[in-house]
Amino acid sequence: MPVGIFAACHHLRRAGHLTPEDEKLFTEVDTWFITQMPYPPFYADGNTIRAVPWFKPNATLLVAALAPLENLLFRYGVAYDTVRSPDPGTIIYEDEFQIGVLPYSRRAGEILRNPREYAYEPYL
Repeated sequence: MPVGIFAACHHLRRAGHLTPEDEKLFTEVDTWFITQMPYPPFYADGNTIRAVPWFKPNATLLVAALAPLENLLFRYGVAYDTVRSPDPGTIIYEDEFQIGVLPYSRRAGEILRNPREYAYEPYL
């Protein structure tokens, strides 16, 4: 299953692949985002519903602040896609910067191939 950029970096950390310097970098960026954005309620239980967060089009400064994590994924050879969609799934959460969605379908046994940065771009 594709995951967001933060989840991809968490996977690298949990697997013990990050150097201490890169782990510190990830922690600093992650902490900064936690302080800058509202915390969606689906994370309260560890996101058992497997909601996927997407950035809204107006979150350009936040998306730009992802550059250190994009670099981290690049350096560790993790494939990375930026995905934009006018209809990413059923919206279950929304704030000024992001939405949380339940994707319309998940294939059984889907394997993570490309971590993604999701950007929600509604029809204008």
